[in-house]
Amino acid sequence: MACAVFVAGEVALRSYWIAGGRWGYTACDRTDLVDPAGGCGADRVEALPFWAGWGAVGVGVALALGIVCAVRFSGRFAATANWAAAALLLVGAFPLHLLFEVPAALAGRPSDWRDLGARLALVAGGVLFAGLANASGPERGAVTLGYQPVPRWTRLWAYAAVALPMVGWAVPHALWVLGVPFGISERKLDEIGQSLSTQTGLAITLVPPLAGLLVLGLVQRWGQQFPRWVPGLGGRPVPRLLAVIPAGVVALALVTYGVLSVAVFVGDLLAGDLPWSDVGEGWAVTATLLVFLGWGVALGVTTTGYALATRRRRERPRNASLSPGGAGRATTAGASATSAIRRSEHS
Repeated sequence: MACAVFVAGEVALRSYWIAGGRWGYTACDRTDLVDPAGGCGADRVEALPFWAGWGAVGVGVALALGIVCAVRFSGRFAATANWAAAALLLVGAFPLHLLFEVPAALAGRPSDWRDLGARLALVAGGVLFAGLANASGPERGAVTLGYQPVPRWTRLWAYAAVALPMVGWAVPHALWVLGVPFGISERKLDEIGQSLSTQTGLAITLVPPLAGLLVLGLVQRWGQQFPRWVPGLGGRPVPRLLAVIPAGVVALALVTYGVLSVAVFVGDLLAGDLPWSDVGEGWAVTATLLVFLGWGVALGVTTTGYALATRRRRERPRNASLSPGGAGRATTAGASATSAIRRSEHS
């Protein structure tokens, strides 16, 4: 029901835009960033982009078909279709942008609330369809309870996912906020100082590495069991999807952003729009592109390790005699004992 309400709301909003309305629509991605709180002149946009209008309506129809499949034909096919829908919505939301837009808005920087709301809505829709996919999947066996240690390679990748945003993002940005031209030109440093307030700069600098610390939950006990001091939840298992979905979404967004940014960077170099002298002068900015890509890969591998370690397993029988092999051995032993008794009686 929640997925149906989400799809109906999105289709209704896009149909309203197609009809000429512009409430909730933003043009800040296609015009100069002027008055972001007002949608950058969205009311003056006459030609609605395809994916904001009819394309989104078509996607909504496909999502509705996924809901019907989940309701009438539960199984592996329906689950796969809805997992794909969840991935599509979460990639479209590009939640990595929220890591920068939300702190900047909280720090008082004018923000595009239309874009922010649209991204949050898509994230919510992705989570809803992930839940639908999990519910419509095939039957699973009993779950082994308790803490499941993750492999050593998962821990190493988790530490890399924590270190990269701290060393590759927080350190250079903190130096820039302090006025140190680390890996950038004086001119670029002046532009940063004029466009960002101290509060916004601190928020943008600190939020990514602090969020990166949550990766440790994928390799620690508190990522599988709520700590004892949590009221009402202490000692209970952490829902697996509560960890896997957000981590997977952020990893996918980081990798997508890194790949697209590197592609644009290489394209500008090949086209001659970006001279090598500027690259050498601003090498720290270029390095952040690789930081995002490496961060996403490290987080994705860590999430995979967590998912493998906590995947559902059938509980093994505690008594070996209850297993097929144990029952066979018990039957053989019993038959041998009976034969021995009969031989002793005849003798």
